[in-house]
Amino acid sequence: MDLHILDHRLRVTCISKSGLQHYTHPLIKLIFLRNRTRCKFFSLTETPENYTVVLDEEGFKELHPSEHLQVEGSTWLPLNVVSNGNASSSSQAVGVTKIAKSVIAPLAEQHVSVFMLSTYQTDFILVREKDLSVVVETLVEEFNIFREEGGESVPVHSQDSCNGLQRNGREVPHATVHPVLIPENHFCVMSLDPDTLPAIATTLIDVLFYSNSPKEGASVDQDMECIKFFSFSLIDGYVSLVMDTDAQRQFPADLLFTSSSGELWRMVRIGGQPLGFDECGIVAQISQPLADSDISAYYISTFSFDHALVPEEDITSVMEMLQTQRKEMSS
Repeated sequence: MDLHILDHRLRVTCISKSGLQHYTHPLIKLIFLRNRTRCKFFSLTETPENYTVVLDEEGFKELHPSEHLQVEGSTWLPLNVVSNGNASSSSQAVGVTKIAKSVIAPLAEQHVSVFMLSTYQTDFILVREKDLSVVVETLVEEFNIFREEGGESVPVHSQDSCNGLQRNGREVPHATVHPVLIPENHFCVMSLDPDTLPAIATTLIDVLFYSNSPKEGASVDQDMECIKFFSFSLIDGYVSLVMDTDAQRQFPADLLFTSSSGELWRMVRIGGQPLGFDECGIVAQISQPLADSDISAYYISTFSFDHALVPEEDITSVMEMLQTQRKEMSS
């Protein structure tokens, strides 16, 4: 398999619910007027707490500093696994299951924090730019690694030096067992032709900016049978949407497309308190047992919490598996 380091330098940001009105115009511009912003990597995810915005340096210029905007201090690089020489953006993603053992777990063992963004088309593994040498050193035996530069794929080889970040034999700290929440919503993972974005503009703006949402700071532990979650990504010309079935019914059915099976997904939300960005192994903690059970999944990290989407028919098995895992880890 090939591992591509894509030609994007990304920032991970967070807009507060109360401050959304200050960013409505730049966000609409980034979604619908991409030729004017030159932004090629944009993802916006609404959760009950806030809006997570992941975007490249061109897009980041559109977000003015304010008290309502938090910016994670690192520059992140997206990695993409390609099998059989075919760009995975050309077909629907298989989810994190196929890369859990080969990418996510080895990076966790080397104390590399990852930020996951699964889309309809592919799975992006975001790593800090400063960790890239460790990433290459860790994965070079498993993958042919290429770096995208100006549209060309340039082979990357392992370096003896890791710029001060070296593979090490330190014992991995005992992983924190994070609580999980499984809301009752059923979710869809969909796409559409980007040329049809204007046709759904009114609906998309309404869902993103004017729909009723839990108040900022509302506890997810209290009566949250359903959870507000909506994710829109426009990356290198491909659109991906993740929404629950209530939101889906607001969109024209003939414009959105999903897999031939049209399956529904259930969510596993990871974290009782905001997870932060420095802890390693959070994604592996969920993706590894899913991979062991051959359960496909999408995985979307946000500024505060992580979210795994698993097939509806597997949710009972996943719940039992996570309960068993937590008993073993806490014993």
